[in-house]
Amino acid sequence: MSGQRLGRGPAPHRTRCWVTATVTLALLCGLAATGCESAGTAESGRTTAVDPIGVVVPMNSPFWQAYEAAVPRQAQAQNVHTLPSVNSNSDIQQQISDIHNLITKHVRGLVVGPLDSAAIRPGLSAAERVGVPVVAVDVTPDSGTVAMVVRADNRAFGRKACHYLGRAVKTGKVVQVQGDLASVNGRDRSEAFSACMAKNYPGIKVLDVPADWQPAKAAAGLEARFRVDPDIKGIYLQAGGDYLEPALSTLNRRNALFPVGDPRHLTIVSNDGIPQELDAIRSGEIDATVSQPVDLYAKYAITYIKKAIAGQSFAPGPTDHHSTIVRLPSGLLEDRLPAPLVTKRNVDDKTLWGNSPR
Repeated sequence: MSGQRLGRGPAPHRTRCWVTATVTLALLCGLAATGCESAGTAESGRTTAVDPIGVVVPMNSPFWQAYEAAVPRQAQAQNVHTLPSVNSNSDIQQQISDIHNLITKHVRGLVVGPLDSAAIRPGLSAAERVGVPVVAVDVTPDSGTVAMVVRADNRAFGRKACHYLGRAVKTGKVVQVQGDLASVNGRDRSEAFSACMAKNYPGIKVLDVPADWQPAKAAAGLEARFRVDPDIKGIYLQAGGDYLEPALSTLNRRNALFPVGDPRHLTIVSNDGIPQELDAIRSGEIDATVSQPVDLYAKYAITYIKKAIAGQSFAPGPTDHHSTIVRLPSGLLEDRLPAPLVTKRNVDDKTLWGNSPR
């Protein structure tokens, strides 16, 4: 997960025209200038059965910019219409307000990237009261009702980073630049990384830098750590979309940025899989990243909200897209999508979303 507010613009007013088997859209909408949007017209190519859907993006970062760009493409491919996405700009109160505003536009469903796992509850409750299903993306709510959570296994992110750093560093100090611990993503990555290190690499000391998905906090925290512990050997960036640039800038400013292969190189593992991380792997600035499948987040968020609006329900078990739906202790269902580790060996793999045309 990883803010300048993106443009919203008011959604165009629509009057839905419901048709029966014996009354055509031409009779209902015909020549009247009512802005009727029809099902299956050549102009829209979309069905009104799931029209419209509201999309709430939590913040502005390279990762979420890529997701926001992917949503309309996936919606069009699945014959679904989405309103222009709204960006909550890293503000949970704004996010709750965004949800309420979309509900007043009579959306049929919501796709939301929660900023805070607990604080998102009032927004979910508001949607539930009016019968609007919600699909959560990237972050699992602590409570409330959603039709599905579309997410990768964030504890696996932490373990993959741990094992890569552990094998490379072996002994010494590594820094973990954490995400927001109010988010389940930040908690999962932090807990899994620290537990894995303690169990498997007792010779490594983990130094935490809380950064709350904020680049400035990441830069300041790293700078402070290096002043106290100049012998740091590795870094785990929990969000490359937020932390890559400030981390590299900090290392460069301290004359501590050396390419892979140089004995002075600090091993760096990141999360997200944005194009900038892949470029940094190619150049030898960082060693690896865990690629969050932003394209699949968009694809299956649209798939699930379309099905939820149609009244379909879901159950735990394997899916037809190489993932597994699990039931969480809260009772929510989570589709855990695969997230590969990317290194120099596979950085040019065309199936990685970060290698898609920009």
